[in-house]
Formats: sequence, C-alpha cells, structure tokens
Amino acid sequence: MQQSLEKQNEKEPPKIVARGVNVYYGEKQALFSVGLEVPPRRVTALIGPSGCGKSTFLRCINRMNDVIDGCRVEGFITIDGMDIFSLDAVGLRARIGMVFQKPNPFPKSIYENVAYGVRIHSLAKTKSDLDAIVHHSLKRAGLAREVSDRLHDPAYSLSGGQQQRLCIARAIALQPELILMDEPCSALDPIATARIENLIAELSRNYTILIVTHSMQQAARVSHRTVFFHLGRVIESGATNQIFTKPRRKQTERYITGRIG
Repeated sequence: MQQSLEKQNEKEPPKIVARGVNVYYGEKQALFSVGLEVPPRRVTALIGPSGCGKSTFLRCINRMNDVIDGCRVEGFITIDGMDIFSLDAVGLRARIGMVFQKPNPFPKSIYENVAYGVRIHSLAKTKSDLDAIVHHSLKRAGLAREVSDRLHDPAYSLSGGQQQRLCIARAIALQPELILMDEPCSALDPIATARIENLIAELSRNYTILIVTHSMQQAARVSHRTVFFHLGRVIESGATNQIFTKPRRKQTERYITGRIG
C-alpha cells in the first residue's frame, strides 16, 4: 500500500514549485536562487544549521515576509501551478495552515480557538455545521477525547503538547491545501513530541506538509523527502532515506555526520 502510494505521488505534479527565489532583508541577502519541488500529500523536511534560510523559505510560501519592513522577495513560487505572488495574500493564507515553534492558542476557549477561523471565512452555515467542523478537527488532531467535556475551558488550561495539537486542529479546520510547520516540537517533551509526529504521519495522507526542524532524527522519522539548506542555499534535496544514507553532496554528508553545523 505504501509503495503504491509513493508511485501514485511520483506521477502527480508537484504541489509547490520554487525557482530562483532570492530573499533580502534590507541589504542582507538571506536566500540565494532557491529552487525545489514539493510533492503532494507527503512530508517534506527542511534541515540545516541555524540561520541557513529554512524558516525564511517557509515564510515565503504563505507570504509572511510581506509584512516584514525592508524584506524583498525575487523569483517565483507556484502552488498547483498558480503564482502565489499574483494571488490575494489573505486568500492565499486561508489555503495554508501554519503551526509555529511555540503553541500560540488564542486567549479564548478550546472550542472558540477552532471555530474562530471557520466563522471568519464563513465555512459553516449553521451552528450544527460549526459544531461538526470543530469536533472533526479536534478528532483529526487527536485531541477530541481529551477535551470533549471541557470545550469551553480556556485553551491555556491545556498542556503544551495539547495546545500544539489544538493549534493544528485550528489550522485544519479551515480545510487548507497544505500545512507549514516551523519547529513544531521544539518546546515539547518527548511524549508530546511523539504524539505530534504520529499526527504528522496521519495528516500527510490528506495534506502536503512542510516541516522545518533542527532535529535530523525527527526529519528521518517523519519525512518522505528532505531538503538540506546551508548559508541560504539548497545544497541537496531528495528522498529522506537517500539523504541520510547516501547523500550526493559532500556538504550534506558533513552536516549529517555532525562535522558542520
């Protein structure tokens, strides 16, 4: 089943294509002619040392760099063949779920955290529709059983790992086409991390996921493809197993073996 799914995805066009992406913060260049392709319904991990451009590239996809003064982006990025820079930024971000390094629930109830975006984008016609979306999203995020009798409690009453799963539920409630994750487990303990990683594997059956991680072990566990960034450039990309066992570039091998970082 897994092999047939891999072959099916190989035949499908990439979900995201980036070509010649350069990013400048004022006079400082952060990304240099980045080009890569992201397959649909797989997990693609972005790895590399701190400051190498992983998160900068992630922010290009949902155009979060647009709100940074002095930031300039060149090149093109497409989602399903559509140039993201020709799209309305608000509409684009509604199609993309974002999960940050630290859990960032709204100062609202558990229920309202998931329901808020659904209301804003008018995705539910009735209260029963809204209830169904909230329940389904919490279930997909593996949180429904844990919070079923406390939906109106503050989101901050949850543990850190639960808050992060709530943020994932909030993201998938909008029925995004892809999910961006920027170090989603860095603030979590090993048990909560394992739950998030299992959730990522589950979600990748339906969503395209990009995850930035400093943990090579995590990248090896959760991703199907890996992209190695260094000093603002993509050094190598490929199947995760190939990157970690038979890297083609010497720089990749040196990073994987801990000789550069």
